[in-house]
Amino acid sequence: MKDTKITLLIVEDDDGLARQYKWALSDCDLAFAANRDDAIAEFRRVRPQVVVLDLGLPPAPDGAGEGMAALEAMLVMAPDTKIIVASGNESRDVALRAVQLGAYDFHLKPIDLDVLRLMIARAAKLHELEAENRRLQELTPRSPIDGIVAASPQMTRVLRTVEKIAPTDVAVLLLGESGTGKEILAQAVHRLSPRAKKPFVAINCAAIPETLLESELFGHEKGAFTGAVKQTIGKIESANGGTLFLDEIGDVPLAMQVKLLRFLQDQVVERIGGHRPIQVDVRIVCATNQDLDHMIGTGRFREDLYYRLNEIRVTVPPLREREGDPVLLANHFLKRFNEQFARKVKGFGSDALTAIAVHPWRGNVRELENRVKRAVVMAEGATVSASDLELAPAELPYGSLDLREARARAERGVIQMALAQSSGNLSRASKLLGISRPTLYGLLEDLGLEVHS
Repeated sequence: MKDTKITLLIVEDDDGLARQYKWALSDCDLAFAANRDDAIAEFRRVRPQVVVLDLGLPPAPDGAGEGMAALEAMLVMAPDTKIIVASGNESRDVALRAVQLGAYDFHLKPIDLDVLRLMIARAAKLHELEAENRRLQELTPRSPIDGIVAASPQMTRVLRTVEKIAPTDVAVLLLGESGTGKEILAQAVHRLSPRAKKPFVAINCAAIPETLLESELFGHEKGAFTGAVKQTIGKIESANGGTLFLDEIGDVPLAMQVKLLRFLQDQVVERIGGHRPIQVDVRIVCATNQDLDHMIGTGRFREDLYYRLNEIRVTVPPLREREGDPVLLANHFLKRFNEQFARKVKGFGSDALTAIAVHPWRGNVRELENRVKRAVVMAEGATVSASDLELAPAELPYGSLDLREARARAERGVIQMALAQSSGNLSRASKLLGISRPTLYGLLEDLGLEVHS
């Protein structure tokens, strides 16, 4: 539980009720006002997370005009503030109108303090959650490459490697599961290279039938085969001076592997039906989600071609192994799809953030992008829930985010490991831990651990 108190502004002209609030809500950081002008002044001073606002304020306590005016003024100054309307002088319709203007909720007098405390707690939690979502959305990813959202050490190492190899002309082989962003990295290699102003040509080798792949890569002359009604330049020739990205290189048939190897050896292509060799200057970047070493062992991939393509190998980690990146990417996609679909989804609920953090993401970044897109389109609330993402509710594997609890968990684990290695001998365990025996006794007592020697 956090030590920070809820900052709460009470706007109430009834002195007796104000005293009840002061007693019942003493665990909050309280500020009070009894009229519209004082309420606005206090609002500016304390910037509360939550406001409990009586609509019937002087000089017209029998009407709602002063309270409504205060409500509108506060929401103009800080639209994210959660304002709970509390009034017994007006009808439910007026309270509903206040909610339509932007109030968080309403509670008709007489006030049930237990209900009000619950409403305040929920409002403060929502305020905190929205603030955290805004912070995450505004967070500038620490990616060294523009356009790639990543902050995890696992992915940062990959990006640093891309930075180093991009200015060279070596062939690059990108390995990783589907949906990890291999093509985006290939584009980064091209964009950071001296070839950046020349073409970047991508071809998915798995998506083209074997009978058409040679024509796609090398081109053909008019009349070379049935249906060849005009001369067609191949992908390799189109990439002259630039970069050719061969995605799913593991799906290239063996016969085509031989022709690719011949091209790589001398950078010369010959169109189907043609008799003139064409010199080109193309950098090759390949990608696959297959185990090429295993394919070589089973005779499905040529070893000599593998070494031509594998001058530098970059392994792209799956999203589930990229610490913190799923939530960072989710907020990036949320912002993008809010703009694309003219939506105003404020962020992710706590259940959604937890589900994102623990989901295995077998479809990697592509799966996350698709789930967030659907959620932004379909979400009915102000924030995205786990169900909007079509993810099951989950709990963080490491419990709460409270630092004291995290330290206790870490200490417990290390002490238990030391006790196990020392077979419960406290003297040996204390030496392993680098602390005195009395200190270890104190920690055992604090953490509720028992020694079984």
